[in-house]
Amino acid sequence: QVQLVESGGGLVQAGGSLTLSCAASGRTFSNYNAGWFRQAPGKEREFGAAIGWSGTTYYADSVKGRFTISRDNAKNTVYLQMNNLKPEDAGLYYCAMELSPMPRNLISRESSYDYWGRGTQVTVSS
Repeated sequence: QVQLVESGGGLVQAGGSLTLSCAASGRTFSNYNAGWFRQAPGKEREFGAAIGWSGTTYYADSVKGRFTISRDNAKNTVYLQMNNLKPEDAGLYYCAMELSPMPRNLISRESSYDYWGRGTQVTVSS
């Protein structure tokens, strides 16, 4: 079993930056796929960014060029650097992880991930 704990959310002005962290624990693993998804009030959860087994990164068009996903395998931690935040970026940000390799066409799907955190709130004021 893998436990994921997100941190780093908060209130930021539009144009500002935040870095989210997702710490994994519970078992030993050498590699994984990880994703960040977000859910705004009244909306469905949507894909934001992911990093694959090989380290390749993937981004939703809405965050491309502003967000950067990275990971520290030694710390079992995944990060999401968010720059130039917009009010529409606000929401509950979830970290997800899958320990098995997956095809790139599945990396943006929620159903591809077995493990989820409880989320960290991001609020962006205009």
